[in-house]
Amino acid sequence: MRCPFCGGPDTQVKDSRPSEDSSAIRRRRVCPDCGGRFTTFERVQLRELVVLKRSGKRVPFDRDKLQRSIDVALRKRTVDPERVERLVSGITRRLESGGEGEVTSEAIGEAVMEGLKGLDDVAYVRFASVYKNFREAQDFQDLLGTLGERLEGEGVLPEEGEAVPAPSDEAVAAPRRGRPARKRA
Repeated sequence: MRCPFCGGPDTQVKDSRPSEDSSAIRRRRVCPDCGGRFTTFERVQLRELVVLKRSGKRVPFDRDKLQRSIDVALRKRTVDPERVERLVSGITRRLESGGEGEVTSEAIGEAVMEGLKGLDDVAYVRFASVYKNFREAQDFQDLLGTLGERLEGEGVLPEEGEAVPAPSDEAVAAPRRGRPARKRA
């Protein structure tokens, strides 16, 4: 493997181990020319997938692009990276084992939306707003309405007309997280 720092053609593997979910092999490498250290991942690829874009253009499926788009939706959200990796691996596995060598970008987008819906509601709304090309506030309201219906059905939100419980003293007195308040002079 070529060194990403100096471009040297040969690197040495110093350590190999399976990833947390055993879907990849993590390898620590070192370059004998510049001494640079870096990590690579080796994953099973069931088949070569081609993505059919809305424009009709065909491009090779890029797992890293899928990962980046999910990371953008999850930016500044506290979601365990292991859960994100499982989501990306699950979507990729589902697409590869689907029997088709060609998959539409719409199918990928819907799979991501479905996965994010179960992972983080804010990321779901962020991704949906870009994927569905929201143009006005009503688009957000419609999506949030369906999200609210789902949460009510799961018993997370109170039904319409149902009283909302007041926060307990413990919840009100809970310590703040983040930076301490600045002292004013």
